[in-house]
Amino acid sequence: MAVVISFVGNSNSGKTTLVERLIPILREKGFRIGTIKHAHKSLSLDSEGKDSVRHFAAGADTSIAASDDLVTLTKRAEDISIDSLIKKYMEDVDLVITEGYKTADKPKVEVVGRNPQGPQLCYTDDSVFAVVAEAMPDCETIWFRPGEVNKLAKLIEDRFLA
Repeated sequence: MAVVISFVGNSNSGKTTLVERLIPILREKGFRIGTIKHAHKSLSLDSEGKDSVRHFAAGADTSIAASDDLVTLTKRAEDISIDSLIKKYMEDVDLVITEGYKTADKPKVEVVGRNPQGPQLCYTDDSVFAVVAEAMPDCETIWFRPGEVNKLAKLIEDRFLA
């Protein structure tokens, strides 16, 4: 099974931007990357009125839209646990980066947004192995500034993918 690392933090803390910058660095090193974003409300990946959305709205349990370079899959929710999703859909990747699974028992990188009073850590449990913040947090966790994505990638590679 793939290695899973969860990126956690408050809304608008910079998690998605960090993940967007991290993925190409790890791909360049030859790793296959999958992502899982836990949404707190319903979502749709296709445009309203498109055939795949219409099929799904009509009651299809699974709908796939395929083009020459992209496949999208829409499925009715069953078990949305990280391990279940990986087993069903991501057996072909080396690393799964999750966003939004704050309470999952997975290694975590906490991303702390800009705060004039300094970083306020939200998830200080033992699963947090690194913090990304503008200022050094008041804890013994490994710390990176937001621009140090290459250093974070190296830590992930050495600790989890070697």
